[in-house]
Amino acid sequence: MNLRQLRYVVATADHGTMTSAAQALYVAQPALSRAVRELERELGVELFARSGRGVVLTPEGEQVVRQARIALGAVEAIEGLSVARANGRGTELRIAVTASLEPELTGRLVPGFARRQPAVRVRVVRCADRDAVAAALRAGRADLGLTDLPVPGDLSAHPFEQREVVLVSPPGLRVREPVPPAALDGMRLVLPAAGGPRRAEIDAVLRRAGATPVAAVESDERSAWLGWVRAGMGSLLWYRNQLDDTEGVAVRSFMPPITRMIGLVHAHRRLPPTARDFLAFAKETGRDAHR
Repeated sequence: MNLRQLRYVVATADHGTMTSAAQALYVAQPALSRAVRELERELGVELFARSGRGVVLTPEGEQVVRQARIALGAVEAIEGLSVARANGRGTELRIAVTASLEPELTGRLVPGFARRQPAVRVRVVRCADRDAVAAALRAGRADLGLTDLPVPGDLSAHPFEQREVVLVSPPGLRVREPVPPAALDGMRLVLPAAGGPRRAEIDAVLRRAGATPVAAVESDERSAWLGWVRAGMGSLLWYRNQLDDTEGVAVRSFMPPITRMIGLVHAHRRLPPTARDFLAFAKETGRDAHR
């Protein structure tokens, strides 16, 4: 028995389905189901019974969930005492991050956290992709990771920010609004350079949309992207919250919306006090950004 299994059981009880519980925890649904089944086998009891499209707790499950809530609350209280005692003095925090999200970490989160806890030294562990972040956390090379969600079930996920992908285009572009993702097929686009992390993000969006655009410009010179759009060379796929100057361009949403959820993740082990502090700071920052 472990804390991860207890968290999954409580989440399933709270949400009524394993699919909804997995979505709330930002873990893969098969991993959550497997962990619950393993706990049932270990305890020798059935915790959930089918009810329509969802599940309900069995009498034994109700007892387990009641005790699991107590155990998880106690763990959180104990870890909180550790945070209060350490107070982040003279410690190091290691954060793994994907290449595309490193500017978010080093340009926004780390400076804000440093102002609160100047004695903490943050070391950035650069990773090529989400799988590399997960590997760094499992190997103990990093305390936290900033990456796309969802993540495998052996990691805990804390959603930080949902980003909307929008179409930035010359005002004269004739397209239905909100834009159907299929409209991207054959559209002239300003794209990041092939082979880089930014291009990988956009390519993933295009694959989900089932669209193959025409590359009008391919460049990682981000400061020039909007200039090329204003010049009518093509449209741009990017994140609404990262558009600073939209004068002379049209910004259009997709329907259904195209979003990307990013979050802080960590292994299922006791976090250092500074990592818990950073998690709390990041969540607060995320909430403030949406007010």
